[in-house]
Amino acid sequence: QARPSESGGGSVQAGDSLRLSCAGGRTSSNNAMGWFRQAPGREREFVASISWNGGSTVYADSVKGRFSVSRDRIRNIMYLQMNALNPEDTAVYYCATGRSSYAGRDAAGYTYWGQGTQVTVSA
Repeated sequence: QARPSESGGGSVQAGDSLRLSCAGGRTSSNNAMGWFRQAPGREREFVASISWNGGSTVYADSVKGRFSVSRDRIRNIMYLQMNALNPEDTAVYYCATGRSSYAGRDAAGYTYWGQGTQVTVSA
């Protein structure tokens, strides 16, 4: 299967932590991967990305210092560790496979997208 698949979403309270996982599709092991999110009534926005070997990461300003992206290339899984969550982080979180070894904030740089996992943070 080419499409990645997310897991690990849930409902938490403000200040809590949550870790999302993304099982990469068959084309993702040598490609960058990224996390995006979409809150109700808002456009999809970039969260974080990681290069093919994990050596380079990019974060949205809104999550910098709180979220951490990593990947296990052997198991072909990407993670998003989310700390100090607040209600503004409530959204459906999507993982995506980059078109090349490096990918940044632009959604156009990604090909395959997962179905999404819901994260809800209550005050």
